[in-house]
Amino acid sequence: MEIKLQNLPDKPGVYIMKDSAGKVIYVGKAVSLKNRVRQYFRSTGHIGKVGAMVSNVADFEYILTDNEVEAFILECNLIKKYKPKYNILLKDDKHYPFIQVTTGEDYPRILLTRRIKKDNHRYFGPYTSARAVRETIEVIKKIFPVRTCNRNIREGQSPERPCLNYYIGQCWGPCLGNVKKDDYQQMIKDVCRFLEGKQEAILDDLRTKMEDAAESLQFEKAAAFRDKIHAVEKILESQKIISTSMEDQDVFALYQDNNHTAVQIFFIRGGKLISAEQHILEETSVMEQSEIIGSYIKQFYADSAFIPREILIQQDIDDREAIEKWLSEIRSSRVYIRVPRRGEKYKLVQMAERNAMEALLTHDRKARRELDRTQGAVMELQEALSLDQPPLRIEAFDISNTQGNLSVASMVVFENGKPAKKEYRRFRIKTVEGPNDFASMAEVVERRFKRGVEERKKLDQDGKDYSAGKFSRFPDLVIIDGGKGQLGAAVMSMEKLGINKIPVFGLAKKNEELYSTEGEEPIILPKSSKALQLLQRIRDEAHRFAITYHRSLRDKNNLHSVLKDIPGIGPKRMKELLKAFGSVDGIRKASLEELAGVNGMNRKAAEELMRYIK
Repeated sequence: MEIKLQNLPDKPGVYIMKDSAGKVIYVGKAVSLKNRVRQYFRSTGHIGKVGAMVSNVADFEYILTDNEVEAFILECNLIKKYKPKYNILLKDDKHYPFIQVTTGEDYPRILLTRRIKKDNHRYFGPYTSARAVRETIEVIKKIFPVRTCNRNIREGQSPERPCLNYYIGQCWGPCLGNVKKDDYQQMIKDVCRFLEGKQEAILDDLRTKMEDAAESLQFEKAAAFRDKIHAVEKILESQKIISTSMEDQDVFALYQDNNHTAVQIFFIRGGKLISAEQHILEETSVMEQSEIIGSYIKQFYADSAFIPREILIQQDIDDREAIEKWLSEIRSSRVYIRVPRRGEKYKLVQMAERNAMEALLTHDRKARRELDRTQGAVMELQEALSLDQPPLRIEAFDISNTQGNLSVASMVVFENGKPAKKEYRRFRIKTVEGPNDFASMAEVVERRFKRGVEERKKLDQDGKDYSAGKFSRFPDLVIIDGGKGQLGAAVMSMEKLGINKIPVFGLAKKNEELYSTEGEEPIILPKSSKALQLLQRIRDEAHRFAITYHRSLRDKNNLHSVLKDIPGIGPKRMKELLKAFGSVDGIRKASLEELAGVNGMNRKAAEELMRYIK
């Protein structure tokens, strides 16, 4: 590594730090790789995150770029790719939702998407949640008759049969071929103005149209415009005018406490606060505010569909001019990053900071409650059941069937008081006929631990950890849904395999009684007990998982029973119909065209199926 340090070029680029296992632990950019990277290894006294990172660096690589802006872009892309431990990670694998207006089509649509592509479409966002996107799209559909179908409609094509939206006045029906492309595109321009926050202009247009319709005695049409005006006004009521400059601005502020940082963003469009976003960053107590906000801004705008002319921040950041240049290139016009010290803009930053503080306090309160609800409940459960160690991993089993038919079992896992859904397992009961929950429980518990014992032997031979197997990790506690009968059956199966050190309890639902193998009398936990509430959540989750599996099998079985007697429907077609519609109800609701379009089907078979099923 010393030779690499000596040969570092005095040029801009990105450096990639790796640990002894070759894993990327930090990505940074530099105007001069030679000066920046050497600082880490020539300087002493690094503290906090930097000190921890440097102590773990075993090797590094670098990539040259032509300028600092290219280095910014590459740095952001590599951070998203590798998610290094010592970088500030903005989105935690979360892809924020955007609104996509498919302006590359003759007759555009409005869609929710989480991926921005370099195409001819327009994107608006990011939004804080998919729910916010759907609500916005619903409002737009009330105001503008935008098509929602996925047909490939082009100007001048042959007419097609319109869908229900056309008949109820929510779509112009371009599929009929009677809507000019230019007229439709003009409407889409209004949609884009709406999404840009220019609702007042839309409102003025609607009022003019309503008045014209009323003067022409077209009262139904005027009433429709009135309803659209009310929808826009409702949106405007939720938007607070907080800037007299009437500009597009984003406001960033943060608040630090202990080991967390809350970042608050205000999105101001045309002087109105149209939305806000909060994000909690972990392990940032030793980091400077300027470093946090700088890293946040770079990662945030690397994925943003819109960059405002002005960005307000509470504290100056390194490379501000370079970031401005980078954002200006993306926006194709000048972008300013400002640190206001007085006036209206300073008050906006202060308001964002107050919201960041409240967000962090709320986050801390929720975290304490969740810790008490999960890990606190685990510790309470250890004491209540007199366990030798905290039950950090709990497995629960449940049986589900209909009068003994299609009997299934579930195994759910809770770790540290929280569901570990990747560890869930489900079973078809193989050896038991009829409604015998005791024998079914014995079978599933034996199969689960037998698989575990076999996997452990194999992993021991291969020198691998038990976490590498599907069943090789054993629980600290087993919960059986049921009373003494189910409990005895489960314990017998475990003892048969030589597993007798794992505590096992049965939870009877009627009176929420816990049964153990050591005493006749049940254990009654107080209803307010967090330990009991945890057990109830685990038991209910095991029941939900089992019954969901049972219902899916029952639906498939019912479908097969119904379809097997229909002429022309063999096993292959039956399988494809099941894949396409999932149930008999799904097939009943399907149109003739949809049935005929299923792989392997034709119109004649679809007509026969429809005649029989309906």
